[in-house]
Amino acid sequence: MTTSRRSFLGLVGGGALAAGLAACGSSGPTTTPGSTTGAGGAGGGATYWFLTGQPQQAIREAQVKRFNDANPDSKIKTTEFQNDAFKQKIKTAIGAGQGPTLIWGWGGGGLKAYVEANQVEDLTDWINTEQKALKDSIFPSAWGAATVNGKLYAVPGETVTPIVLFYDKRSFEKIGAEPPQSWGDILDLVPKFNDKGIAPFSLGGQSRWTSMMWLEFLFDRIGGSELFQSIYDGKKDGWSDPSAIKALEEMQKLIKANGFVKGFSSITADSNADQALLYTGKAAMMLHGAWTYGGMKADGKDFVTGGHLGYMNFPPVDGGKGDPSNTVGNPGQYMSISSKATDGEKQTAKKFIANNTLDDATVDAWVKSGSIPVVKSAKDKLPSVTDKNDNAWLNFVYDTAANAKSFQQSWDQALSPTQAETLLDNIAKLFQLSISPQQFATNMNAVIGQ
Repeated sequence: MTTSRRSFLGLVGGGALAAGLAACGSSGPTTTPGSTTGAGGAGGGATYWFLTGQPQQAIREAQVKRFNDANPDSKIKTTEFQNDAFKQKIKTAIGAGQGPTLIWGWGGGGLKAYVEANQVEDLTDWINTEQKALKDSIFPSAWGAATVNGKLYAVPGETVTPIVLFYDKRSFEKIGAEPPQSWGDILDLVPKFNDKGIAPFSLGGQSRWTSMMWLEFLFDRIGGSELFQSIYDGKKDGWSDPSAIKALEEMQKLIKANGFVKGFSSITADSNADQALLYTGKAAMMLHGAWTYGGMKADGKDFVTGGHLGYMNFPPVDGGKGDPSNTVGNPGQYMSISSKATDGEKQTAKKFIANNTLDDATVDAWVKSGSIPVVKSAKDKLPSVTDKNDNAWLNFVYDTAANAKSFQQSWDQALSPTQAETLLDNIAKLFQLSISPQQFATNMNAVIGQ
């Protein structure tokens, strides 16, 4: 089995070693075996909805079981849904004031919509005072997607998945070059690979979000994390910032130089065709999510096990404002508390978040599943991963997330659904060279705030 970004975002957390375990769940909803019923009554119980799919589902179920065993008078009742059913059901239920006490989600634009509708609790004081130790244990970069207007409305949990620049060491040996240390190096490498009949970069351009990852990094490296934050905050004409225009221009410069595999607009990421181009030596590099490691290990013969796969963070752009440690992707998953819940339900929810979502057993389970949980203590678990390739990979993912000054959430999650769809549509046009950078900015400025 393979893991696509769509299934990754649904099942979340199976990224690295557990790619083959990301099995489809039931269409839902289903009630967890052994979970309590009638939660939310006088005993102060709570309700919690989350996604099906292994190994993530089992880890979440184990968290709830530990809590319920320790708190028989305030148990949590769980209901599980497949990804698409969850997204539809939870929005409808929360809008009707009938959502669960504990709201599992991706932070960013979805969380912002809940905040604007007064549907989730402001957790700022609770996190900064009572739960300061918990806050300090979590990667600092994960809190951005939990923050709306300077206040905290969610607690990060589960796993981190940065976007990574993968490369084939064999391809670099063929041209006698080293991996790029700057954007200028990338542009210089393009003709060298093309002359050898190797595509500089693989890209599943038919899946528009794969192209989005390029712009996320260029916006950061050129304009710094503040550039996109201003767009996220709804700054008028934010997409026309000079740094944004330069990023768009640099993107088209790479495309015009034949930086991507021929026919990239017809290649899909969900089929893993873009990964295959890298591990078969037809492309030298690929910018993609950390979840692809497991697929390349499973399907690429000796590409991973033979030590041919290289990986690195996206290099800096000369003169750019972005910190080279910054990354983009999925800084975690997020748990909020319904503002419509009773005081007893809210207290139960807080106790669960504080004691069970990132406890030692959970951290250990995520690492064993092949993922990096969003806490600093994960580093202590990594020696238990004995495969040298997997150990090196997980240490890289940990260091990337833990050391990032900024971990920008994927734009199609950070923005509202309307803005995200407009963004993806215009990215496809930008990569096809059918619109200019200025036209891209104009089209995006038109949907700021929507």
